[in-house]
Amino acid sequence: MLKMLRKVLVGFAVTLTLTVTVTASTETDWKGIYFGGNLGGALGRSTANTSTVFSPTGYFATTSVPAIASTGRQSLQPNGVTAGGQIGTNFQIGSLVFGGEADFGSIRLKESASGTTVYPCCSPTNFTVTQSIKTDWLFTARARGGYAVGNALVYLTGGLGTTQLNYQAVFTDTFATAAESGGVDKRKNGWMAGGGIEYRLVSHFSVKGEYLYADFGRVTTTTTGLTAFTPSIAYPSNGWTHTAALHKNIFRSGVNYRW
Repeated sequence: MLKMLRKVLVGFAVTLTLTVTVTASTETDWKGIYFGGNLGGALGRSTANTSTVFSPTGYFATTSVPAIASTGRQSLQPNGVTAGGQIGTNFQIGSLVFGGEADFGSIRLKESASGTTVYPCCSPTNFTVTQSIKTDWLFTARARGGYAVGNALVYLTGGLGTTQLNYQAVFTDTFATAAESGGVDKRKNGWMAGGGIEYRLVSHFSVKGEYLYADFGRVTTTTTGLTAFTPSIAYPSNGWTHTAALHKNIFRSGVNYRW
């Protein structure tokens, strides 16, 4: 995965280098509709939390609750490759270029983390918290605004991002085979912002290098599904909260055709 991301970043740097090394022409017209494809890498960052509450009629000792909250705070780094297509339109007044762009593509990020801790009350028995996060696709609809210099367009962009966010959490222990789980699998909207450089190679074709930061906020679910012992006994008074936040750093290069 790291080798693949390194190749993507090298491609991004090569795209930016084109803006300097390719001989500039007098073509500065960016008006009109365009479409194209993109390829890059995404670095996901997520903080996930699993916690429960103490109850006199519940399963846990008082010392177990803070220990679960500490172990249940985990950092996940789902990295992967992104590829897709985009369509947009530009308007131009002098050297000022503005418009909008939408894109859709695959962005397969997946990561899990697990932590095991000995119960403070009941050594050597322990508990384990495992959490995972995954996305498969990304849609964006963004405004673009920039400044044309020769054949180059330097721009900023920002707008809406949408993805399918799948977050899962599982708790188990060795004291009395306790188990609990919760999760969220939903379409999640967020905001995106970034910028890039696009360079006109010939009349209808251009290449670009782009960075986008995406923030999809936080998802939360609550459950009362803890069970333990055999035969199974339910402990609904021990309520659980599972949360996860997701951010993405996206680096990609692309090609556009305009008419």
